[in-house]
Amino acid sequence: MRTTTMTNLARIIGGAALLAAASAANAVSLSPNGLGQVLIYPYYTVNKNQDTLVSIVNASDIGKVVTIFVMEGYNGRTVQSFDLMLSPHDVWTAAITATADDRGGVLQTRDTSCINPPIPAEGIALSASGYDGSSVWPADAGPQDITRTREGYVAVFARADIDPASDLAQATTHVQNGTPGTGVPPGCADIDDAMIALAALPPTNGLYGSGTIVDVGLGTFFAYNADALANYTDVSLYTPVASLFTPFVDANSEEATHGIARSYSWHADGKPLVADWAFGVDAVSAVLMADSIQNEYLVASTVGANTDWVVTFPTKQMYVDDLYGAVPFAPFAEAFHAPGVSLVVTPVEHYDREEGAGTQPPACETLCPAPGTFALAYEVNVLSYVPGSSTVFTSGTPSRVLGSTLTYSAFDPLGSSGFTRLDLFSGDGQHVLPGGIAPDGNPLTIFGLPSVGFMVYNVINTNAQPGLLANYGGAFAHRTTTACVGAGPCATNSQ
Repeated sequence: MRTTTMTNLARIIGGAALLAAASAANAVSLSPNGLGQVLIYPYYTVNKNQDTLVSIVNASDIGKVVTIFVMEGYNGRTVQSFDLMLSPHDVWTAAITATADDRGGVLQTRDTSCINPPIPAEGIALSASGYDGSSVWPADAGPQDITRTREGYVAVFARADIDPASDLAQATTHVQNGTPGTGVPPGCADIDDAMIALAALPPTNGLYGSGTIVDVGLGTFFAYNADALANYTDVSLYTPVASLFTPFVDANSEEATHGIARSYSWHADGKPLVADWAFGVDAVSAVLMADSIQNEYLVASTVGANTDWVVTFPTKQMYVDDLYGAVPFAPFAEAFHAPGVSLVVTPVEHYDREEGAGTQPPACETLCPAPGTFALAYEVNVLSYVPGSSTVFTSGTPSRVLGSTLTYSAFDPLGSSGFTRLDLFSGDGQHVLPGGIAPDGNPLTIFGLPSVGFMVYNVINTNAQPGLLANYGGAFAHRTTTACVGAGPCATNSQ
């Protein structure tokens, strides 16, 4: 049961729910076309001489006030946030980079779209103040040094649309001169909190974006699409100070008749899955829930291949961080405590390309050794494929492709290529998100955990041409399955 502390910190919007039929029109959903009000970039890193490039596109005909959050990977604490004003059809780009191997990340942009407060030419450093106790936020149980900001994820929220007739709309719009890419930048210096507040309208969908992890010197380039949440809010969420806005908790839907926010997702059999939730963060989690994720791997030594998985739980901090009450809350089973982990036990199945199958740790019948525990420990998890990892891998070992240290466990592959299924339901006595209410008033529980992420692989050709080394790679989103128990399509679930 969530406490008053959770409710106060979440600032859940209440008292405005209207009676309406179930539909996706005003319900939080994972956008199938990639356009939405909220964008989730599952991973950024500055490790291994890499930079992370981020783009945000406003594809709509109306300007938007957008808040960008950069979150570290251990516990999802905010390490930088600011407001961005996007004019209609505007594109904003930035890079997260590092000045040295023992320093944190720095966000830099040469884009002329308006930012409040402005970002200097040298960029803004990612800050440890969100987790080290040096600000209003108390310290957590994770590492306290600045290098914790070197990897994590990014979330973008459209908190308001900009009234086209407002002074803000005029101030944030580029003046075209007929030559592409050379228009006059907007007059950002005149923008203040009061101007934004006067122009704020309820936000609409229309954002999309991409992330790219690149090593210029080595020639690696891993690009992915941001996950988009549509219909996150029906009201303006603008407040003058971006840091006072808490990511993921203010989801709301006028159509929710049994709570604050309505989620709209899809059951495994293709039927719509609709539920109302008392907490906005649960509606977000509901549309990201998966009882399993699957993806491929390639680790053939003959072609210098390695594979990493990124598995990010974007809302996990709201269920495991002491900031939010008597944690843990379902669907997570362990609070984020010393030594800086919140373990999620996840059974693993590997399949080679010829129908062979195996579990990790391996199954046995008699005289079995004590099984190792395969677990994900952080909000952002990076899993490498390491043959024989049960004996050679230790927590924190840099991953083989991305160089991540958010590596509590590693995959022990079955052969040099195939696919893996990660069970997000069965571990820890079963992960479930309870508390959903179907539009007809019946209870609904969704299995698994809220997750996003992708697989990256790298192939090194040491002799592409005589004396020439070449790198090849790709990034591919995870495939998911969804299961539930309760009303509608969940009533006949066999799990």
